[in-house]
Amino acid sequence: MGRVKHITPPLTDEAVMDLKIGDDVLLTGVIYTGRDQAHKRLYELLQSGKELPVDLRGQIIYYVGPAPAKPGYIIGPAGPTTSYRMDIYTPRLLKYGLKGMIGKGNRAPEVIEAMKKYKAVYFAAIGGAAALIAKRIKKAEVVAYGDLGPEAIQRLEVENFPAVVINDCFGNDLYIEGERRYKIIEQTP
Repeated sequence: MGRVKHITPPLTDEAVMDLKIGDDVLLTGVIYTGRDQAHKRLYELLQSGKELPVDLRGQIIYYVGPAPAKPGYIIGPAGPTTSYRMDIYTPRLLKYGLKGMIGKGNRAPEVIEAMKKYKAVYFAAIGGAAALIAKRIKKAEVVAYGDLGPEAIQRLEVENFPAVVINDCFGNDLYIEGERRYKIIEQTP
């Protein structure tokens, strides 16, 4: 645990397989935003056999609904959204080829199984650091579902965007591992 990785999307299976829980990552390149309503629309398109408005194969989705940008800024505060709200849609997006997700909180067992099956990874962004994260976003452009306002899908160009691997493609979970280690430390005299 604790390796720092520099990641540039799109992600390959090999890049995902090199990531382990606890790895600190710095993402540079393009990532996409998406929350509940955008995920629902994407899911419905995939279920009906239609093309997505954005090709998410090999890509990373950041679960965020950024605040409006103040004059002179690219984007407003952009902290992570709780990920479990996307869990119902995520296995289908992973099957399509999505390779990474950024959010906060635990993922459902079905999502973890899908990450193993389709070689994907879940990162956590640092909660409470929305303004600092926004400084890592160099460009933001709405690319789909503009009617959703802050929940529209945006194409973000990021530089050294910090995150940590919570679930790797081997089924490991940093939250479970952290709890296990804490219990061992707690029991040590």
